[in-house]
Amino acid sequence: MRVFKRAELRGEGRTLPAQYYTSAEIFAREREHIFGERWLCVGRADQIPGSGDYFLVNILGESLIVVRGADGRVRALYNVCRHRGTRMCEQPSGRFSGAIQCPYHAWTYGLDGRLMAARNMQETPGFDKSQWPLLEAGVGEWEGFIFVSFAERPEPFAQAFAPLADRFQKWHISELRAAKRLNYTLDCNWKLVAQNYSECYHCPVIHPQLDKLSPWDSGRNDLSEGPFLGGYMTLRNPGGSMTLSGHSCRAPIGDVAGDELNRVYYYTIFPMLLLSLHPDYVMAHYLTPLALDKVHIACEWLFDPKDVAKPDFDPSDAVDFWDMTNRQDWKVCELSQAGIASRAYVPGPYSNNEGILQAYDRHYLSLMNP
Repeated sequence: MRVFKRAELRGEGRTLPAQYYTSAEIFAREREHIFGERWLCVGRADQIPGSGDYFLVNILGESLIVVRGADGRVRALYNVCRHRGTRMCEQPSGRFSGAIQCPYHAWTYGLDGRLMAARNMQETPGFDKSQWPLLEAGVGEWEGFIFVSFAERPEPFAQAFAPLADRFQKWHISELRAAKRLNYTLDCNWKLVAQNYSECYHCPVIHPQLDKLSPWDSGRNDLSEGPFLGGYMTLRNPGGSMTLSGHSCRAPIGDVAGDELNRVYYYTIFPMLLLSLHPDYVMAHYLTPLALDKVHIACEWLFDPKDVAKPDFDPSDAVDFWDMTNRQDWKVCELSQAGIASRAYVPGPYSNNEGILQAYDRHYLSLMNP
């Protein structure tokens, strides 16, 4: 049984020291211990519906080709030719016609990564093309989301995501389809975005439009420790929606009913996915660190495919509301980065409303100091 409680601190809580947002050494450790070891959300399975469909993933210098094979399986192939290390694919997405070919010397690979042809290599002593497939990263799928891991021996995906198994069945997330994606680049550390997302102490000040629709202090959390954190906030008007009007012309998605019709659920899926489950749509933020003080965010809105297929379908009521809200958040995240970089910054006290941030910091530090 899921139990929802108010956020609370465990003893005294303070924000992280400045170096966790400003130190190149810390950022390098994050690259090794977090982005090099954890399961990272990189997109949706419906981005690559057919054999040969692909999209590129670029994370801190590593490039992957996420491609669907002829067998229907999704693979994450390193975008590195096994001959001279050339990056093979440059277009961010598209479709391969049965093979992936290096533009340098035309070594050609199957959609499963095996080396199919290597020009003029048949007389090379000791060469066996079966020994030179493209290297693969780990791949996992959950609720239609694709995750990758650069770890040599990643934690089994099913084990890592066991706390979320079947938790969001009512929303039928895997069946939803993206109707809009907006991209943002922020001048701040990636953690500030996730931490901002995890509390609404700031909402009456930064988001007056949001606070009119959902009380800032209505949050209750069922996941308050570990890599998955969050819970719900209530809607002020029963049957309302987080849109510019506060209403929706769409029916609830999936099997959402009862209390869920008057709630919005917000979860951080550490480290790169922020997942918001509304009665009539789902919103996902994908975070990709670009540098110590720069992060790319893709925000995507998912709807019932039957609604998306309608000629008059218009998601702008939800998209415009959250684009406004996002930009309000992004501004304060950048202001936070600027202030934390000052010699005047010292870790400040968390309020009791920010207990999820304390839990986020706890999990983050446990990975940074294994």
